[in-house]
Amino acid sequence: MKVLFAAAELSPLAKVGGLGDVAGSLPRALRERGADVRAAIPFYASIGREGLSLERIAEVGVPWPGGDERATIWRTEVRGVPVYLVENERYFSRPNVYGYDDDKDRFLFFCDALLAAAPELGFLPDVVHAQDWHSAFLLTRLRTGTDHPWSRCGSVYTIHNLALQGNFDQGFANHFGIPAQALAAPDGVDPSLTMSAMAQGILHASRVNTVSDTYAREILTPEYGAGLDPLLRARGHALSGIVNGIDYEEFDPSRDPALAARFSADELAPRAQNKRELQRRAGLAQRDDVIVFGVVTRLFAQKGIDLVPDALTPLIEPRNIQLIVLGTGDQSVHDALLAMQARYPGNVRVWLEFNPPLGQLIYGGCDAFLMPSRYEPCGLGQLISLRYGAIPVVRRTGGLTDTVQDADAQLRTGTGFVFERAVSADLQHACTRAEAAFRDRDAWRAMQLRGMRQDWSWSRAAGAYLALYDLTAGA
Repeated sequence: MKVLFAAAELSPLAKVGGLGDVAGSLPRALRERGADVRAAIPFYASIGREGLSLERIAEVGVPWPGGDERATIWRTEVRGVPVYLVENERYFSRPNVYGYDDDKDRFLFFCDALLAAAPELGFLPDVVHAQDWHSAFLLTRLRTGTDHPWSRCGSVYTIHNLALQGNFDQGFANHFGIPAQALAAPDGVDPSLTMSAMAQGILHASRVNTVSDTYAREILTPEYGAGLDPLLRARGHALSGIVNGIDYEEFDPSRDPALAARFSADELAPRAQNKRELQRRAGLAQRDDVIVFGVVTRLFAQKGIDLVPDALTPLIEPRNIQLIVLGTGDQSVHDALLAMQARYPGNVRVWLEFNPPLGQLIYGGCDAFLMPSRYEPCGLGQLISLRYGAIPVVRRTGGLTDTVQDADAQLRTGTGFVFERAVSADLQHACTRAEAAFRDRDAWRAMQLRGMRQDWSWSRAAGAYLALYDLTAGA
């Protein structure tokens, strides 16, 4: 199976969010299962050339308004995965990956340059796998053109963030030669819904998938469909979900250098040292008998962190719980958390920063991990917390539903605590359940071990993707 994996990010070369983690890990896991997977991303100025072994593959002229635009294609290798880098000074010689007024032009150029270079790559994929709106135009070009070497390939389009769609107008379509047939809507769907790169991927892929089974069902509804639910329902027969994984080499508590003490499911006792170190660094009392709730996330409304102050404040005085938060985001959330810290300095510590090593210590030291998201296509935090023995407290949505099993009343089953509504009262009830369960040390340890022994690695996800590719090859 030969697969071209096209994305805007790929860790560690270029990472802004979760897409970079996926693109940096899934291709490697697929190669470990025998697939010939090669990735492609733009060659941003922020990608340092130092330490990269670069091979210049081709320089191509890309048909472009006003005359051909030149692109240089380089090949390197990232953790065993061949990666094609598309270089162009006009569009990619900038300090950031995203955030420019001409982002749609930039990523359309990435797609067109990759297609123009195809004859020079010496690689004929069975499947083109496009990620999010940035590489969706690949599928538009291949579906509406018949003379390209890849036009007979199967295609998979993965939705990571449905809210970011790359909307365009008819003027953009005319300017860049997106034909009317590419914009034609399925029967019963408003034609205006096809005017985004995200919609183009949904329309023209052999198969569409997203990053959890539950989210694949949720996006068929107006509540979660970000305006594209009618189009998604029209293509529902081709839509499925595959839960993301995490890199089990990167996220390994038995080898993590950020931890004060390494541990595993077979040797869990040293984990207590991480809790004490976390409490020390947070300036909180080093008490084993007090539950520590941890948060590592972007502090935005989507993540539900605005629910935390009202949910946990009533629990601090009667139960003496501790809360440790790491992240940045909306000022209103910052203010509410800092007010909570000022009121309870002996129980609450808030770090408003991006600090991955500290995040790892929180995963490895907190007792329970809060993830009260309003929506969550998959989520990585709960997967890391399960791996690190922190019991997740999550809302029943998206990938959180698929990865965290609610504990039963006797604490004999389950890997976490799940609540229904995105309201503080429901989160408070789930945290109260967690705090009560924490007092039963044997049951708590058993729950930790159930979570730690699950397989949420990319190897599991890679098997599901290979099965999906089999459905699309030659489609």
